[in-house]
Amino acid sequence: MFRNSLQILSRRALTNNLRAFSTTALNRTESVGAALNSLHTFTEEEEMMRDMVSKFAQDVIQPKVQEMEENEKTDPVVIKELFNQGLMGIETSADLGGAEASFTSAIIAVEEIAKVDASIATLCDVHNTLVNTVLRQHANDELKNKYLSQLATDKVGSFCLTEAGSGSDAFALATRAEKKGDYWVLNGSKMWISNSAEAEIFLVFANIDPSKGYKGISCFLVEKDMGVKIAKKEKKLGIRASSTCVLDFDEVKVPESNVVGELGKGYRYAIEILNEGRIGIAAQMLGIAQGVYEQTMPYLFQRKQFNTYIGDFQGMQHQYAKIATDIEAARLLTYNAARLKEEGKSFVKEAAMAKLFACQVAEESASKCIEWLGGVGFTRELPAEKFYRDAKIGSIYEGTSNIQLQTIAKHIAAQYRQ
Repeated sequence: MFRNSLQILSRRALTNNLRAFSTTALNRTESVGAALNSLHTFTEEEEMMRDMVSKFAQDVIQPKVQEMEENEKTDPVVIKELFNQGLMGIETSADLGGAEASFTSAIIAVEEIAKVDASIATLCDVHNTLVNTVLRQHANDELKNKYLSQLATDKVGSFCLTEAGSGSDAFALATRAEKKGDYWVLNGSKMWISNSAEAEIFLVFANIDPSKGYKGISCFLVEKDMGVKIAKKEKKLGIRASSTCVLDFDEVKVPESNVVGELGKGYRYAIEILNEGRIGIAAQMLGIAQGVYEQTMPYLFQRKQFNTYIGDFQGMQHQYAKIATDIEAARLLTYNAARLKEEGKSFVKEAAMAKLFACQVAEESASKCIEWLGGVGFTRELPAEKFYRDAKIGSIYEGTSNIQLQTIAKHIAAQYRQ
């Protein structure tokens, strides 16, 4: 009897507690209002950005994708229109010709473009999240006023860090900068440099004092006509319209005024910006995954086998349900990292998680879509094979998947280590 009474009392207490909690939660929700939002909640500006970029990608980029892919070159008309639409200065202030939009707006733009062509998404991403951001955050007012306006209106930017001997070990770079009078003279070579064929403005990382190791690395803004030479343009598996080149710097004279930020702080600038850039790559991979999925799914309800739409077979249902779930998870990871960055909170681990997972999802989504399409999916008649090739770069650039795992593990270990 005592046990039954206790059970009845416990149920009553539990019911009362739940009612009290529900009332408190309701009051809290009413008081907080719109502050408690899902990761699918965007500002009016961000929704407008998504709608605009989606339409731009379909109307301007889509008709040129196949030609650009075959020529392995970005159409100059597309680049011009990127500038005309304000997509090359998304976070740049309006007084310098930019859109003065949020970081999340930039991520949205990259995702929407990647749904159509990852090559153009790469160009836009590198230009905005790497080049523009380094200048906004670290350049003096003179450099900002002179170059951010050009980068927002008509000149493509390139980020030059990687070398033959410094990939994942980014700070083992050998490019040198020597002070001579009012100039810094650069000598060395860079490789795997995105946007390099179209760029007129380059952010180049070089060491001014090798004896100091990575603490000698500094960042220089170099104009193409100062002597930047394209030594070789790579022929790649994917993102073929995105230029990737080897660059040579042979006695390139850079004015002292073109030093970005402080001398010896280049390593810190690079680390910080690559952490942000990984969110951009996650958005690009998210766009690839969503793009190939959206272009493939209608086929499953057009083609019949055994008098049944192939999309109605349970085996197929389980597969596309799984991919849809993975894409949604990648989206939440990506936009969570973007919001954390905007809020000034720690986001390095979350950015690494977003990039790692979004890259995996892009590859898996494209691979499955080719299988669902059958023989025609293996041909160039449909875009699935291009999405498949484009997805592979995600696990390589701006930090390999192993580097992302190392970054994640480092943060987790720090949390639990005594």
